[in-house]
Amino acid sequence: MSLRINYMLKVYDAKLVEIKKALESANIKIHSILEAHREEVENIAEEKEA
Repeated sequence: MSLRINYMLKVYDAKLVEIKKALESANIKIHSILEAHREEVENIAEEKEA
């Protein structure tokens, strides 16, 4: 029996298609991908430190 599991990712400058291809190349079956939130970040290094 298969399990349906929900994950949330936070990414920088990635497109949904790129995420889907990366997961599928790791043999992970995708049911759906949803964009929940988008915001502009001035400097990624500053964001990672916070």
